[in-house]
Amino acid sequence: MNKGNKNQSSHDASAFSRTAGGIVLIVDDAMDMRVFISALFKTSGYVAETCRDGAAGLEKAREIGPDLIILDVMMPGTGGALMYKSLKTDRRLCRIPVIMLSAVEEKTFRHYLKMLKINLNNPLPDPEAYLEKPPDAKELLNTAIQLMALRER
Repeated sequence: MNKGNKNQSSHDASAFSRTAGGIVLIVDDAMDMRVFISALFKTSGYVAETCRDGAAGLEKAREIGPDLIILDVMMPGTGGALMYKSLKTDRRLCRIPVIMLSAVEEKTFRHYLKMLKINLNNPLPDPEAYLEKPPDAKELLNTAIQLMALRER
């Protein structure tokens, strides 16, 4: 086994340890949320990667193949709903569980998601979980653990 350089770039997917808790991608435009959620997962044994918008998040997801994505709905540029649509229509990424995390009520998000589904040949699935901001740390972590365990089956 090649031990490699301990200071490998976080952009190198091979640098991530799949033996730990797993890789969590956090996509949120609010720096305080990225720092909070990243610290929560890192201190719980996970690798946490962050992005500040949907376009960067989608690129990062393709690069690292995370075990879970935590995604804000409202972001400038490519927002969370459009990133979610891209994830769930991409054959390589569609099985990654997504926790939508937003100040937007779930009912409003589901209506918007329904509008995004109109022109699709295949139905767009609902997100695996939806939590409103500010998140309860224990609830967010427990939800993430459950979703990643289901994915491993």
